Amino acid sequence: MNYRVLISDDHPLARRAVRALLDGEAGFEIVGEAENGEQSVQLCRELLPDLVLMDIQMPGMNGLEATRRIKQISPRTKIVILTVSDDVGDLFTAIQNGAQGYLLKNMDPDEWIVYLKGLLDDNSEISRGMADRLFHLFRSGKGQGHDAIESKPSVLSHREEEILMCVASGQSNRQIAEQLTITENTVKNHIKNILAKLSLENRVQLTAYAFRHGLTPFGHK
Repeated sequence: MNYRVLISDDHPLARRAVRALLDGEAGFEIVGEAENGEQSVQLCRELLPDLVLMDIQMPGMNGLEATRRIKQISPRTKIVILTVSDDVGDLFTAIQNGAQGYLLKNMDPDEWIVYLKGLLDDNSEISRGMADRLFHLFRSGKGQGHDAIESKPSVLSHREEEILMCVASGQSNRQIAEQLTITENTVKNHIKNILAKLSLENRVQLTAYAFRHGLTPFGHK
């Protein structure tokens, strides 16, 4: 299966580098390139790509705002933020706006491919680095402000709470299934139910929720 990819970056050389990386890998088809946030939103409306690789700093509408708007018009499109800055504030905003992932431009290309394929296959582990940054963000209190009233963890069953903790630790569906002695399909169904109960969209948002409410391997509530 080929995943249709939109590259969004205001620097031509950066777009060319990402294209060269993905052109050499089976399973990726570049369907478009955008120079700014407005163009990203328009192309997503026209092309409905499976994945957008989104730079943060772009003229006009930045990548964080473009992410929010794209998720409104194409909820199934997965968005991975690309940046040179390991800024936890940007990470938190990206998650709030619906991004599924966060990659540093200076990461090893092989790590990019492994991460993106795992993300697109819906069986990805949240990278240890991302989980660590989330942990430090919420421990410092910088990620505590959010407008929406969240559902409380009490809406979850004991099993759902266990699975949420596993997701927050970066485990894949297979690893969770093995740890809890259940099937992968059961894990997927539980995660689907957890997302619905908490009004969240993806595993990254689940991890952020777990950190906010103390449901993590770093310190259970």
